[in-house]
Amino acid sequence: MVDIIRAVSGAIIALALGSGLAAADTLATVKQRGSLICGVSTGLIGFSERAADGKWSGFDVDFCRALAAATLGSPDKVAFVPVSASERFEALSQRRIDVLSRNTTWTLQREAEFGFLFAGINFHDGQGFMVHRDSNITSALEIGDRTTCVQAGTSGEALAADFFRENNVPAKLRVLPDAPSTLAAFARKDCEVMTTDQSGLYAERLKLERPASAVILPDVISKEPLGPVTRADDVRWHMIVKWVNFALIGAEELGVTSQNVREARASTKPDVRRFVGAEGGLGSRLGLPDDWAAQAVLAVGNYSEIYERNVGTRSRLGIPRGLNQLWSQGGILYAPPVR
Repeated sequence: MVDIIRAVSGAIIALALGSGLAAADTLATVKQRGSLICGVSTGLIGFSERAADGKWSGFDVDFCRALAAATLGSPDKVAFVPVSASERFEALSQRRIDVLSRNTTWTLQREAEFGFLFAGINFHDGQGFMVHRDSNITSALEIGDRTTCVQAGTSGEALAADFFRENNVPAKLRVLPDAPSTLAAFARKDCEVMTTDQSGLYAERLKLERPASAVILPDVISKEPLGPVTRADDVRWHMIVKWVNFALIGAEELGVTSQNVREARASTKPDVRRFVGAEGGLGSRLGLPDDWAAQAVLAVGNYSEIYERNVGTRSRLGIPRGLNQLWSQGGILYAPPVR
């Protein structure tokens, strides 16, 4: 039965290759180059930041390092390319980057029309609003006719317009070309309100001269499932990116961390042994070493370690995990099993 399943799986992949859905071989390109090229944001605290010494850090950056560790055996074999919201999809489609790991919302249009595939969700977010504390606004329904700044090239403009229209809020939208100009307009009080994903609001607020002068409202007006993105022309590469994402979540479920992953090879638990590559030989199904998942976790930790270090309670942002808790702990974060 196992051989039959393997044969059917191989036939499906071969069919995709033959149909033109997977004409590229990104893994081979990455291996030949000796490095992964990862598209990240131009600078979002907690998600992708470049220090004065050139080193990158953040939630999205850590995913890139995990992918490099799984595919190339080292988290250091990755080059980061900062891309704005308006240029990110062009960079991916034109193969200037191998993967996009940049607070990007999974939508039907981006897959069906643009020709991309989302490799699961690694951050459940939602659009919110930030206001000046002295405005005394406590709810998005109290925005009234105040000007709301939003960044171009994002889904935020349409979502805010829909929310205001549906709730008879006569707010005026002002669209700015990028994140820095949007925040600058808010800081100057050219607009009394700023809207984007809540995680982005937490990050942008820290850039203000007086962060305490701004308040993030409790209102969340949309579902914003964020995750890494690949082109749709390479099924195998998409599966690799997807399963690295799942592996980081699954590691937390299994209790495998950056500190104990080496010892986990001696575990007697079948799920743990398959995960770290001690048995099962699953890596070859992806064209990777059997310890690919263990290498990813060794490089950056499991999901909990990544979250808390970059955006959670041990970080400057202090964002509660909320929906990003594991499904077994009150959240909706879930990963298929590695088996």
